[in-house]
Amino acid sequence: MTTEAPPPPNPSGPNPSGDPLADAMLRGALDSAAGRVEAALDALLPLPEGPELRLVEAMRYAALGGGKRLRAFLVQESAALFGVNDTCAARVAAAVEMLHAYSLVHDDLPAMDNDDLRRGKPSTHRAFDEATAILAGDALQTRAFEVLAGEDTHSDPLARCELVAALALASGARGMAGGQMIDMLAEGRSLSPPEVTRLQALKTGRLIQFSAEAGAILGRAPAARRQALAGYGRDLGAAFQIADDLLDAEGTTEETGKTAGKDAAAGKATLVAMLGPERARAQAERLAAQAADHLDGFGPRADPLRALAAFVVARRS
Repeated sequence: MTTEAPPPPNPSGPNPSGDPLADAMLRGALDSAAGRVEAALDALLPLPEGPELRLVEAMRYAALGGGKRLRAFLVQESAALFGVNDTCAARVAAAVEMLHAYSLVHDDLPAMDNDDLRRGKPSTHRAFDEATAILAGDALQTRAFEVLAGEDTHSDPLARCELVAALALASGARGMAGGQMIDMLAEGRSLSPPEVTRLQALKTGRLIQFSAEAGAILGRAPAARRQALAGYGRDLGAAFQIADDLLDAEGTTEETGKTAGKDAAAGKATLVAMLGPERARAQAERLAAQAADHLDGFGPRADPLRALAAFVVARRS
């Protein structure tokens, strides 16, 4: 069985913002960040000898060679604002991508969203089997925290502890896992817009917010700077999720790399379903603008993060 995924597609597509120069610069920055995190993931998930080889093959299948690497980009760009070493930032970015990959592996399982396609290739449980996919997700999650706790991630034990605690909060019952539970309970039910907003903030937004904050934790930044990046990540995550729901409703399977139209078919609660595409798109654009406003105190060094806010609502994949 082939365990390596194909190279990731160009994440930004043709000129999503309408400014070819800005788009080219963002594409270059995204590609560079993706390359660094891909190398870090490859090094942090070495293939062992023995019967556990199949498990690590499944972990690598899920984590390597695909996706937009949006969260990894956020970690690395926010860390750059504080002069953090690239290697340290890449380790944290890799940990976030492992955590994200675990969530996707479990999300695709028959007991949850039951999706056979992820990032343009068979979901992990289809490429291997359900039991292996569950174990691969479990092992990716624990490996993420192991990486954050390692001395190579930061010389200050307090910084490492803060990273571990913040990622645990973002991904647990009061974050991503809690949001997934609410999402499953909401299928076929009528939720209010505030309820949907909270669901999405937990399921998607908290991990994006952590990714933006992580650079400030690594850089031992003042609380005000960390709060500004948290606000940016919170609003960016909300805009990203609306854009994702628009893609599910309007995009194709070829564009998104996953089965299109599944939200409507499953009766999932989304702002697109409640507000309609045009109002939802306008809301995403407002949130993206709010996200960029949080970066005012960082000057031109934060331009890549500002460009990302525009990109997330204009993307087609």
